[in-house]
Amino acid sequence: MMTKTHKLKKSVSLALAFTMLLSLFCIMSKTNVGAVTDKVSMYSSDVTFVKYGMVTRNIYIKTTDNASSQQVYVHYNYMSGEEWRDKQAEYFTTLSDGSKIFKASITSFKDEYAIKYISDGNEYWDNNNGNNYHSEDIGSAPITVRRIYTSSTGLGSEYTVNVVLKNYPYEKDVKVRYTEDNWATQHDVAMHYVSTNDDGTEVWATTLNLSNTSGRIFEYCAYYYNKSNNQTYWANNFGQNYDSSYRIYQ
Repeated sequence: MMTKTHKLKKSVSLALAFTMLLSLFCIMSKTNVGAVTDKVSMYSSDVTFVKYGMVTRNIYIKTTDNASSQQVYVHYNYMSGEEWRDKQAEYFTTLSDGSKIFKASITSFKDEYAIKYISDGNEYWDNNNGNNYHSEDIGSAPITVRRIYTSSTGLGSEYTVNVVLKNYPYEKDVKVRYTEDNWATQHDVAMHYVSTNDDGTEVWATTLNLSNTSGRIFEYCAYYYNKSNNQTYWANNFGQNYDSSYRIYQ
């Protein structure tokens, strides 16, 4: 005969087992991570549209191997309580070092994702060291330009530029280079330090005083010079530069 004490112990054991299975299912439903590798990394991202809690973002992924078959996916949390989804990224461009950039645009109510990479049949992941990625994460790019959050459709006489960069050296020059005449002339403007994020990356900003407010021939890029190794890192929208349309729409 089973006593009340035995029944209680059995109930507690079953409850603990159920909790462990549920926890395991939740972990698997997040990223289902296989091998972690430096063959793939989240390079950069930018939010393009925000409305009613829904966010659209571009995510750029870098691959560094020479596999003949490369499939890149963003594994993301669309909404609380739903299974995570996969969005396949398309080849976008090749960087000067030979690494490839893939791009995917995703729309979701939750801000969390990881990168899945299938290279010659082998599966690899970049899940930000188990933390997954969010909008504030910079990725592996040394410097990124943040979109301006505004509902204005025109270009005023003042234009604010914000960048996030890896804090490689203490001594560095961070600047914006811009033109108002299709690069017949150009201007370099120093940026100032704003803050340091939890992950050690830094936010820098400046405001450009523009004479041409039409925006038709205004373009810019950002860079920072590492004084310790005499190296310059650029953020120029993969060679296309930025303009007044580089903003978050709502």
